[in-house]
Amino acid sequence: MTLSAVAVDAGELPLGGGLLTLLRPALLRVAPGGLVAVLSRDRAARDDLQRWCQVEHHGFLGSEVVDDRGTQRHLIERGRLGVPRPEREAGLPLALQEDGHLLAATVLDQAPFPEHADPHTGFAPRGAQVEPGGPPYPVSLLDRAHVAPPDVARLYDQAVAAQWDASRDIAWSRITRLPDALEWSVGQLMTFLAENELSALYVPSKFIPRLHPHFAEVGMFLATQVADEARHIDVFLKRARVAGGSLGVSSVTTSHSLLSLLQIEDFTEAEFMLSVLGEGTFIDLLRFVERHAPDEPTFELVRRARADEARHVHFGLSHVRHALAHDAGLYGRLEQSVRRRAATMSAVGGVPTPIQDALVVLAAGGDAPDRISRGHEAFRELLHEMHDNRMHRLEHAGFSAEQARTLSELHTPNFM
Repeated sequence: MTLSAVAVDAGELPLGGGLLTLLRPALLRVAPGGLVAVLSRDRAARDDLQRWCQVEHHGFLGSEVVDDRGTQRHLIERGRLGVPRPEREAGLPLALQEDGHLLAATVLDQAPFPEHADPHTGFAPRGAQVEPGGPPYPVSLLDRAHVAPPDVARLYDQAVAAQWDASRDIAWSRITRLPDALEWSVGQLMTFLAENELSALYVPSKFIPRLHPHFAEVGMFLATQVADEARHIDVFLKRARVAGGSLGVSSVTTSHSLLSLLQIEDFTEAEFMLSVLGEGTFIDLLRFVERHAPDEPTFELVRRARADEARHVHFGLSHVRHALAHDAGLYGRLEQSVRRRAATMSAVGGVPTPIQDALVVLAAGGDAPDRISRGHEAFRELLHEMHDNRMHRLEHAGFSAEQARTLSELHTPNFM
C-alpha cells in the first residue's frame, strides 16, 4: 500500500554508513510528492541529505531540532523521477495445501496476469516494482487474451507432479526380441513417434523467448512440455533399439507435414495446429499402440507418454478457447491456416505406407495372412476414431459441428 508520509529513525548512522539503507525503502513506500521524515543524530546528515536529494531528484524541504539530544528531523519530498512501477503488491500470505505443498496456481491467484504487459519491464517478475528507463525486451507475446489461459498454472502444477524417468521407470530388462515382422513394426512406429515428437519439442520451444515474463507460468508450462517431448523421444528411440531392433523409414509425407508446423509464427495458430489437432490425433495413435502393445514395457512407456500428451492437448484447448472468447475473427484465421496446410500437403498422398503397414502388423500381432485382415480392419477403425475425436475436440474448442467436420477432414494424413 502506498502512503502519503512515513518516518525513519536513523539514529547516528551517517549517509554512507547505513542511513540510505533505511531511507531508500521508505521513499518507495510513499507516492511521488509524499513525505519522508528522517530522524538523525548525525551532525553531517543535513548537508549530506541535501546533496543526495539534488542528485536523486527528491525535494529537501529543510531540517529542525526536535529534542535536547540534538536529534534533527529532515523532511524529504519524494521526486517524480525514478518511480518504480507498478505499485507494490499487497503481500498477503500464500495458502498452503493440506499436505504442506505450495502450488503455482495459488501464486497466480494472488498475483494475477495483467491484461497487457510492458516490454520495458525486462525480466522483472510480475508484481515487482520496476524502475523506469529500462530497455525494451524483444518479446512479442504481450496480451493475456492471446497468451495465458486461466488454468495454465494448474496445468503446470500437474505437469511437475507427473514427471517420470525414461531410464528407470520402464522395465527395459523385460523386453526381448520379437518375431521379425513385429520387431520391424515396433521399430517403424517408434521411429515415426520420435520424429513427430521432435516437432513437438521444437515448435513450443521457439515461443518461450517471445513470451513476456509477466506470463511466466505459460513459459513454465511450455518448458514442462519440452521436457516431456525430450523424454518421449528418448524412450521411443530406446524401445526401437533395445532388443537389437533398428529404426524405420522417415517418409516425405511426414517431412512435409512437420515442416509446415515448424514454419508457423503465430502462437495461437501453432497451439491449435500442434496441440489441438496434431497432439489430439497423436493421443489416439498412442492409445492404438498401447492397446496392441506386444509386451508390458511397451504398453507402459506408451501409456505414460499418452498421459503427458493429454496435458499438452488440454493446454492447447484451453488456450484456443480463451483466445476465441476474446477475438471473434480468430475462427476464420484458424480455418484458413488449416486450409493452407492442407493445400501444401495435397500432393504427398495419404497416411505414409510404412506407417499403415506397421500399424496393421502391430494390430494383427504378426504377419500371418489369416490375422492381417483383422489388423487392417483395426487400422481403418483407428482412422474413423481419429476423425470423430478431432471433431469432438474442435467443437469443445468452440467450432460449430459443420466447421469441426470440415477441419477434421482437412487435417494432415501424417496425424500430427
